[in-house]
Amino acid sequence: MSAQEVALFGDQVAATRLSAKFAAVDSQKMLRLTIEDLYPGKIALVSSFGSDSAVLLHMVSEIDKALPIVFVDTLQLFPETLAYRDALVAQLGLTGVVTATPDPRVLDEEDSDKFLWTRDPDRCCEIRKIMPLAKALNGFEAWITGRKRFQAMTRMSLPLFEAEGERVKINPLAGWTQVKLDAYFEMHGLPRHDLVKQNYLSIGCVPCTSPVKPGEEARAGRWRGRGKTECGIHIQTLDAGSDI
Repeated sequence: MSAQEVALFGDQVAATRLSAKFAAVDSQKMLRLTIEDLYPGKIALVSSFGSDSAVLLHMVSEIDKALPIVFVDTLQLFPETLAYRDALVAQLGLTGVVTATPDPRVLDEEDSDKFLWTRDPDRCCEIRKIMPLAKALNGFEAWITGRKRFQAMTRMSLPLFEAEGERVKINPLAGWTQVKLDAYFEMHGLPRHDLVKQNYLSIGCVPCTSPVKPGEEARAGRWRGRGKTECGIHIQTLDAGSDI
């Protein structure tokens, strides 16, 4: 499918057709085609610089080191995550990393004590992560995520391409397993996030992230005990023009 066809069919139809077309295509080739052919100059990677992020970041570095990479700093991240970001950026030579942060006025109005996460974790995610990301993605036609199906029951049917309002969201590692990810780390000599050895398999903000216990899903340590499994950026349309 060409870039012209994507525009012609519209986002939902395009996402379905693209998922079918790229089902048997290698992830690296799929990334190159989407970055260089389908959405040239109109696509960004969103990375948490978390436990498995180095794989996708390495793939992107071999295609375009200047590709826009959005990193959302909620201002409640682990120091290890910020250090890992800096180390990977330097090692991979990434030059397009942009850090998105919460609006200080909103934080002052709604979370001046930094304990909104205990009162309303959904709203905390909205003002610290969703709203900054929506603003950072304004103007892009597509964005790349690092989600995998094995991470949680809620992601088991994750497609390679999905529509999100006027944008298309791309999940090149959707079908990857932890074994395949580990092999990629070894093959390319990629460093690990320091918290992985403490069994943090999905790493978010300090207050809402805990180690994963044996036998649990990879994301079991996120918002433990709160009945919350996603921050919200993947369950709604990101719109920088609204109070999400």
